[in-house]
Amino acid sequence: MEAKEKFYPGLDGVVVAETKISFLDTVQSEIVIKGYDLIKLAESKEYLDIVHLLLEEKLPNSIEIAEMKKNLKGEYVIPEELLDMFKHLPENTHPMDGLRTGISALAGYDNNLDERSLTANKKRAYQLIGRVPNIVANSYRIIQKLEPILPDENLSYSANFFYMLTGRIPTSLEEKIFDQSLVLYSEHEMPNSTFTARVIASTQSDLYGALTGAVASLKGNLHGGANEAVMYMLNEAGSVEKFEELLETKLFKKEKIMGFGHRVYMKKMDPRALLMKEALKELCDIKGDDTLYKMCEAGERIMEREKGIYPNLDYYAAPVYWMLGIPIPLYTPIFFSARTVGLCAHVIEQHANNRLFRPRVSYIGERHVFNKTTGQL
Repeated sequence: MEAKEKFYPGLDGVVVAETKISFLDTVQSEIVIKGYDLIKLAESKEYLDIVHLLLEEKLPNSIEIAEMKKNLKGEYVIPEELLDMFKHLPENTHPMDGLRTGISALAGYDNNLDERSLTANKKRAYQLIGRVPNIVANSYRIIQKLEPILPDENLSYSANFFYMLTGRIPTSLEEKIFDQSLVLYSEHEMPNSTFTARVIASTQSDLYGALTGAVASLKGNLHGGANEAVMYMLNEAGSVEKFEELLETKLFKKEKIMGFGHRVYMKKMDPRALLMKEALKELCDIKGDDTLYKMCEAGERIMEREKGIYPNLDYYAAPVYWMLGIPIPLYTPIFFSARTVGLCAHVIEQHANNRLFRPRVSYIGERHVFNKTTGQL
């Protein structure tokens, strides 16, 4: 009889890849990105610095960042056919499904689709980083029967993304906070969507296919959809007292409360959430209304007291995006857009040193005996 292999539900604690991209160091409480602390990067660098770091393996100098910004602006525009395609999607199409459709369709415009070289994959990665914000914003707008907002090359990468999402040019503070949120969402080791992308890439599938699968993974509210759920919950309550009541009711009913807990950050607050909490305070101070901030702090206290769990990035990113005037259905697509660079880096790494993912199972079903003499079961 074969020895039974140990089963790890959800692959919890199982190491599935060696990588030079990122690492969640729970001992030092650091999110390591190419050797750097992500929080320190988010405090001092911009999103495109992180793009260069992840794809070129070093932070850019002034000449390199200027060249990359110039080249990316040449990738902002998406094919007209994609904009027309979005018009034919049903009105109830989820924004993540519109995004997934757009990324998948881009594959048809790649005349070198079967090439898996580092050069070809990096070229695709930069194209996707340039185009995904356009797909995010305008697939949603067109499905909502709104006119698309064309990219403005006179704006920075993050300001242009913000402009296409909201229809207005951000203030310098809004641009800084939005850009910082993209940095914080850019890469996070091996969550479900990244693992999905690497599994698909391991078959030698192309970058578009890997990212299409990652969109489907990120759509789930146990992964990326949590930020939307948090904001709906905050809006449902509307005040500190009612939010406390709402959380107490959900806890009594043993319902899952989005925005709290993380498979890795089990005994402390997600360090990324701390930066977004500070950003929320800034935005509330400018508006002169700290209701959302106080609601979130009240939620923190209740969840720590009752469950011993702490906020993750989604808990504070949601009210930050709300204060920035971004429609709630776009929160998860923004998450994906920011994570595009991390996903591309993982696919490139997988293609460079590939082994097909083919795990086994622990079979717990029945085993029927076949009678060799009678030929019957």
